[in-house]
Amino acid sequence: MSGSQIRTLGALVFSVLAGEAAAEKADLVRVDKSDRRMELLADGVVLRTYAIALGANPVGHKNQEGDERTPEGRYILDWRNPKSAFTRSIHISYPNEEDKERARKADVSPGGDIMIHGQAKGFGWWAWLFQMFDWTNGCIAVTDEEMKEIWDTVADGTPIEISP
Repeated sequence: MSGSQIRTLGALVFSVLAGEAAAEKADLVRVDKSDRRMELLADGVVLRTYAIALGANPVGHKNQEGDERTPEGRYILDWRNPKSAFTRSIHISYPNEEDKERARKADVSPGGDIMIHGQAKGFGWWAWLFQMFDWTNGCIAVTDEEMKEIWDTVADGTPIEISP
């Protein structure tokens, strides 16, 4: 084989592998709050793993608006916002009916607008520092580059399981 044939073959193999990686779609997102880890899975196999930042008061289930907690349980990633104040965001279907009922009994608002998102626009270069702390109001934060990957890998309607 000549050098140009080897380069062509290498480019072809790379293109095929890159296409397969891009085509992978997650069918489940799993979050472990205590480990500050989020995984994207397809057919039970972990495709990607990310270090995450959570709400500033991360221990326990979200009970009410303003408690800075990230909810726990099974929800759906139901819509996305490409024009978010953060680098893209995907909405988590909190509060569900059980969350609303719990808040009603406590006579509080359950809150909402819980998202997976990147860094605040213009501050992505600070991710190396921000991701060391739980800084959100209850959302799940990743780096901007990771958010772009998650955006491409997770479709609307994908379930998310958030465990303590």
